[in-house]
Amino acid sequence: MAKACVAAPVAGTVTVTEDLQTTEGGEQPQAPVVVGRGKAVGPTSSVHELLECPVCTNSMFPPIHQCPNGHTLCSHCKMRVHNRCPTCRYELGNIRCLALEKVAESLELPCRYMSLGCTHTLPYYSKLRHEAGCNFRPYNCPYAGSECSVTGDIPFLVAHLRDDHKVDMHSGSTFNHRYVKSNPSEVENATWMLTVFSCFGQHFCLHFEAFQLGVAPVYMAFLRFMGSEEDAKNYSYSLEVGANGRKLTWQGVPRSIRDSHRKVRDSCDGLIIQRNIALFFSGGDKKELKLRVTGKIWKEE
Repeated sequence: MAKACVAAPVAGTVTVTEDLQTTEGGEQPQAPVVVGRGKAVGPTSSVHELLECPVCTNSMFPPIHQCPNGHTLCSHCKMRVHNRCPTCRYELGNIRCLALEKVAESLELPCRYMSLGCTHTLPYYSKLRHEAGCNFRPYNCPYAGSECSVTGDIPFLVAHLRDDHKVDMHSGSTFNHRYVKSNPSEVENATWMLTVFSCFGQHFCLHFEAFQLGVAPVYMAFLRFMGSEEDAKNYSYSLEVGANGRKLTWQGVPRSIRDSHRKVRDSCDGLIIQRNIALFFSGGDKKELKLRVTGKIWKEE
């Protein structure tokens, strides 16, 4: 059965004390937090430091565990350290620090993306949920050729794609994209292409690639918007591929780069071209794939 540190605190236990004296204006001062043997810390930033796990350095959420000496850590790290306190090496047991959990419940903290423009101040236990969907959180790099871990705002990612991934950059709302492959029977590890277009003061990523859809190899073109899901709804695009008097067309709304490249591709939200049709558009000799994808982007009124 789990124990709780709420009544008689032992040495090292985090407790909250109240000072009942008032200031000249009649206001009661904020209560200091007492840690261990009479060490007082400030009421906001220092309490936030107390809520930082000493192992992973992330903010701690219930259940918060402590050793008999009052050293705390999060429940995830409790398993990582094999039930031994990383500070004093005492066995942790199942002691919950309910006092610290209660202190956390009373806190309100700014969003971690405050420096990027978010103005929300949130209860401690709501902060993580908000930050997971905050509109000001950094975007992941939309490059699909590797697992790029770079994050940042849109201007930074545009420069990153251009300078580090050597992605082609184009201005304008229309495009004419040519895809050539000498051995179209190879779909695994097939060449894919990414082009960034700038128009309407925004940036868009045009993807074109080959992959296996079930047992059938296909080619797919789709557009992603470099911005939020809400702003992406303000734009539409069309794609067209064809030859020999035939054509396939697609019209849709670009997906935000908040959705991963794989998520968009696996949802088939774009122009899909079966390989036999792609070869027909290429001339039918099945020796070389030559496709031309044209399209345009427009802003909805």
